[in-house]
Amino acid sequence: MRLDKFLKVSRIIKRRPVAKIVVDGGKAKLNGKVVKASSEVKVGMELELEYYNRYFKFRILEVPEGNVSKSKTSELVEVLDSRGIIIDLDGEEDIF
Repeated sequence: MRLDKFLKVSRIIKRRPVAKIVVDGGKAKLNGKVVKASSEVKVGMELELEYYNRYFKFRILEVPEGNVSKSKTSELVEVLDSRGIIIDLDGEEDIF
């Protein structure tokens, strides 16, 4: 299954076009390598994702064939790490 579709099916990101933008923006890694939205997801891979101001690390436990009910989505991934990303804007120049 493609990474962008997996993110949608697992409800990590609710919409596939948003998942594609995030992944193609270089904010996703599979097993430590930056990947594209079309990359194949397999059981046992580790997924790192920066989404908004959060960092997530997941282990993929199951790759479904199609859509999954909301109650079953927690069985697809195991959360290994989750934390906020600190963004320092004080050192930046004003853009306005």
